[in-house]
Amino acid sequence: MAWLVVGLALALCAARGSRCPPRCLCPSSSPSPTLLCARTGLLAVPPSLDRGAVELRLADNFIGAVGRADFANMSSLVHLTLSRNGLRRLAPGAFADLRALRALHLDGNRLPALSGAQLRGLASLRHLIVANNQLAAIEPAAFAAFAATVEDLDLSHNNLPALPWEAVAAMASLATLTLDHNLLERVPAGAVARLPRLARLDLTANRLRALPPVPGPPGPSLAAGGNPLHCNCELLWLRRLARPGRLESCASPPALAGRLLWAVPEEELACRAPAIAGAAAEPAAVLEGQPLRLGCAAAGDPAPALHWLGPDGRLVQNGSRRALRPDGTLELRVATLGDHGAFTCVASNAAGEAAARVQVAVRPLPVPHGGGGDEDEEAAPAPSDMARGDAGGNGTRAAAGERRAVAAEVAAGEATIRWAPRRHGPGVRGFQVRYNSSLDDGHVYRLLPPSSRSFVLRDVASGRRYEVCVSALLALGPSASPVARGVGCVSFTTSSSSSSSSSSSSPTCGGALATPHFLGGTVIIVIGAAIAASVLVFILILTARYKAASARRSPVSVADVCSQTNGMRRNSAAGAPMGAFTPPTAPKGAVGGVKAPMGASAEALFPSHSYPRRSRTRRHGSLPRLDLPEATLRPSFGSTHWMLESTV
Repeated sequence: MAWLVVGLALALCAARGSRCPPRCLCPSSSPSPTLLCARTGLLAVPPSLDRGAVELRLADNFIGAVGRADFANMSSLVHLTLSRNGLRRLAPGAFADLRALRALHLDGNRLPALSGAQLRGLASLRHLIVANNQLAAIEPAAFAAFAATVEDLDLSHNNLPALPWEAVAAMASLATLTLDHNLLERVPAGAVARLPRLARLDLTANRLRALPPVPGPPGPSLAAGGNPLHCNCELLWLRRLARPGRLESCASPPALAGRLLWAVPEEELACRAPAIAGAAAEPAAVLEGQPLRLGCAAAGDPAPALHWLGPDGRLVQNGSRRALRPDGTLELRVATLGDHGAFTCVASNAAGEAAARVQVAVRPLPVPHGGGGDEDEEAAPAPSDMARGDAGGNGTRAAAGERRAVAAEVAAGEATIRWAPRRHGPGVRGFQVRYNSSLDDGHVYRLLPPSSRSFVLRDVASGRRYEVCVSALLALGPSASPVARGVGCVSFTTSSSSSSSSSSSSPTCGGALATPHFLGGTVIIVIGAAIAASVLVFILILTARYKAASARRSPVSVADVCSQTNGMRRNSAAGAPMGAFTPPTAPKGAVGGVKAPMGASAEALFPSHSYPRRSRTRRHGSLPRLDLPEATLRPSFGSTHWMLESTV
């Protein structure tokens, strides 16, 4: 029994030794399978790895890439080292089977970025070391697989200008975060405060000018030396944590440049309240529908943040008509009458805030006065129907019943507006169309050439009411700017269903519209039904004629059908030559109902041929006299009858 146990042990050792890759060490004294392949000159991950190994060390080799199958089925692996290999590429899912892995060392390589697909499957990871690489970007999903378990994250000595701080803030178990020697320019205010177990944060040698407060005391151990810090009141919290020996120094303001932060008295870390240097509108007065720009400049320490309040007192945000630039410039792409009034520029920082008002004048589009007279007569400017938002949009002259703009075609996704302008000739520089946007309550403006007489709205929504106004841009003088004269307005409602082809415009759109799609479909159905009926009648007529012809046709009987023989063909019954055609029973001296001449035989009537022949139908006005000897019989057969002849 003892020799059996020894044999099994030797076989197990031999099996373990056979799975050890060449030039690797697999110590048998280790309580768990361990593969030591460091400094062995490997160019790739060995394919003969023990898939049950617990620790694998591949450091200081020349492995340039890791494939999907290199670590497949190694579900027991706990520690993996790939340090200093010049690694450039990680295949998606390269670590997908390493569900038990706790430590992954990728430092000292040349990885350019990290993605979620590359680090997928590391559900038990505790330590991730990716220092001394060439990382320039990290996807937010890269940390998703181990966000709840990771405790040590080292991204130092890379080229990271930013970090997915939202993904980092979700690491509830993170204790050490090492980010030194990168290109980070800011740290969000709440990112560090959301890490309850953070014990050490290293931000040394980055490009940070400010640092948000970290929770404490006691708080995490913070290292932020080597950053160009701007020393003002925002760093008072760091000055109170500083002690002799710390390396945080000031890069600005000039009075504190080069001094260590712990050596600067707190009273010198001051902030300056913002002061608005200037705020203006360019231009100060515009016509409705024209663009407008509002500028604001402010100074303070730290640099103040700028925002705008509209004439209604509400905060101005980016939208389809408004754009707020990072430098504080507010652009109104399309000015409306609601923008008329005072805009307020507000500058704020840690020391306070300042405000300045900018007056904006938005003039309504002018229209000609009503009344009789010639249509080409110049009229003084007046508030347009576009400015008033008149649904009828007809102006003074339209009150007399004249409609100059109509919604010709209205569907669920588009509408066609047509108009007949009052003014023709070189004075018209173009047309302007205004309608309410489908995204918000703002208005959309379109400029059309002077030859336009219609406009198709393709960005309309179904089941919504729209008001469209058309105005002509007239040149009153050679150097004067064009003046808008209202042509007319119209309102309509788009169809609520995309499949509906009929228009649902309001009474001002000119009444109900035609339904060409319905009429066209009806005509096609009627034509198809007529064609089908005609074909059916034609088939019935052909069937009836065929049955009538079949009823009148007389049957043809054949007395005998003989086959070809080598000798004379005799009829076994009558002693006649075999193969001779025997006509059907008929009165004596008649063949087929026609009397045969005296002495004429059947062979004379039906001469033999070498192939079957079909008789030709012949029509005769009168039969020849059969009582004459020289009369020749000409048999006539129907078109469907065949005469069977034998071949001699």
